[in-house]
Amino acid sequence: MTEPLPTETKDTTQTPPAEAAPASATPKLEEQLAAAKQEAAANYDRYTRAVADLENFRKRTIREKDELRQFAASSLMEDVIPILDNLGLGLAAARQQHEVSAIISGVQSVLDQFKNTLTRHGLKEIDPAGQRFDPHFHECIAHQPSAEVAEENVIQVVRLGYSLNGRLLRPASVIVSSGPVKDTSA
Repeated sequence: MTEPLPTETKDTTQTPPAEAAPASATPKLEEQLAAAKQEAAANYDRYTRAVADLENFRKRTIREKDELRQFAASSLMEDVIPILDNLGLGLAAARQQHEVSAIISGVQSVLDQFKNTLTRHGLKEIDPAGQRFDPHFHECIAHQPSAEVAEENVIQVVRLGYSLNGRLLRPASVIVSSGPVKDTSA
């Protein structure tokens, strides 16, 4: 006896076709793409604004720097104007005055006022008389033998030096001792 072959049972649950799965994912991908485009546009907008802000900052900094350079000396000039006034008054008085000592006293007073004003603004006088020669602050214009002044010390200051807030503007021009005269007759 032959047994009947088992019949194949048909599965009633259907699997969706392979094309249907991406179709359901497509709206999700489109939403992600739209969100990414929107984020990219926002980032680009922030970028262009940052570049514009940086350019405006650069221009403003250049403008402020130029203004600072133009008006940096204004406080000094405000302090120097009264000295100019005093020099004018002194010159007018000197024309009427016949006594030299009064003129000398007036000019000395104006010179002191001028030096004090410049000192308040950071100018320092370099007067190395009697000091050891320092090439960082002094300019040697001559060597001269001297029995009284030690070798490599300043004998005479020809022209004062000046520094502004610790920065050398002009070295002091000096004559430096080369020590006692050496006997070359031996």
